[in-house]
Amino acid sequence: MSRHRKRIGRRALLATAAVAAGAVLVPVTVRSATADTAHNARAAITMSSANAAGTASGAERSPVRALERAAHPLRTTEPGGSTADLRALSTMVGDAEVVGLGEATHGSHEFFTMKQRVFRHLVEAKGFTTFALEMSWSGGLRIDDYLQTGKGDARRLAEEVFADSPWEREEFVDLIEWMRDHNRHHPHRTLHFMGDDIGAPAVDDAFFGRVTDYVKENHPEALPRLDELYTGLRPIDDVFAYLGKPLAERKRLAADAQRALELISGLKSTGEAFAWAEQNARSIAQTAEFLTMNPDDPDTLAGFQRFRDEVMARNILWWQQQTGGKVLLSAHNDHVGYLAGDPELYPKTQGSFLRDAMGRSYLPIGFTFDRGSFLSKENALGGEWRKYTVGAAGPGRNEATLDQVRYRDFYLDTRRAPAAARAWLNVARPTLGIGTRFPEEPRDVALAKSYDVLIHLHEVREADKLKP
Repeated sequence: MSRHRKRIGRRALLATAAVAAGAVLVPVTVRSATADTAHNARAAITMSSANAAGTASGAERSPVRALERAAHPLRTTEPGGSTADLRALSTMVGDAEVVGLGEATHGSHEFFTMKQRVFRHLVEAKGFTTFALEMSWSGGLRIDDYLQTGKGDARRLAEEVFADSPWEREEFVDLIEWMRDHNRHHPHRTLHFMGDDIGAPAVDDAFFGRVTDYVKENHPEALPRLDELYTGLRPIDDVFAYLGKPLAERKRLAADAQRALELISGLKSTGEAFAWAEQNARSIAQTAEFLTMNPDDPDTLAGFQRFRDEVMARNILWWQQQTGGKVLLSAHNDHVGYLAGDPELYPKTQGSFLRDAMGRSYLPIGFTFDRGSFLSKENALGGEWRKYTVGAAGPGRNEATLDQVRYRDFYLDTRRAPAAARAWLNVARPTLGIGTRFPEEPRDVALAKSYDVLIHLHEVREADKLKP
């Protein structure tokens, strides 16, 4: 039990929006990944896989032919060019209004580029209009402002809103630039970017102004009370410093943020401007509530993670209903799937909340990979994102069997695969999912119970650093 508590504690603020948005503000010395580190990690993975499932047998290999009948080969993971190989994916997506597209690591080039490729295809083939990311609501609005107006510079914007996160990479600059170019050429069919997560590393003064400026212009009589409620909370410049405040003070500030939301909602206004002001006030209240967590109490973390995933789902639902557009939701596998690989820490996922609310209008797509490099950190709190590498999946892991399919990269519909493939996909086996900390052991995942569609890549590499 104590070992489990220590593991969760070291990952604690991975749950916070601060880390989700890349606010790695505490300086921690991080040792570069060495050959010994990689070897030890691979040994641990192989040992875990062997203990869980034994060595590969004829029975283990038997689903491969059935999986091959379900598999659709990918021409490439790079965006641009023909998307004829994604036509079957359009059929799998069907009438879904929100598609969750996961990632097995937070920092691999192929996951990021494949997301852009899928999004571009869904824009053209299925009328999708929004790319959503598990980053702060406030940061997402800044990117969307750029997409709609063209004011500013995509690279500088990425440096600011993705600072110290795995998304501070060339792949996301390329995505933003493509979306802006699309909007320039399609002014009557513009694309949007949203962040669905709880806001941090900073809920800056400008974001609070999105609420107070609306009240000042439309309901000036309510402004003094609103300013009073936001005093002491506005702005949240440093989430780690904020978490250093006494818990009683953070709870008081969270209560004030909730009262501010109720004040806005009580104005009984209508129209788009009011709807956005109310939602922005809701984001502030959600953030303040989340930051009443106690990082020193691992027993509370699962509840806060559940709250975070529920908030992310609510934000997606609000956006989809407000804009009327279809959304591609980008997040880690543990957030988009119906079930997480670590259910103790993630008891109910964003994908599960979305399924409850939307039924078949929500469709999750998971990613697996066999080998390669990615970005992670030695310490979840602080430190730098560095390159790590893993070798081929060990026997007994889901990826080891998937990688026997004759296609290098492919996707399949877990719901409509042949019976032998579905039976195999419904069994939980060790599967690697890497977030903010590495080494990380594979966790048991039943792929068909977590995702409606699965994309498997043979090899990935770390995402590209931003160019000067």
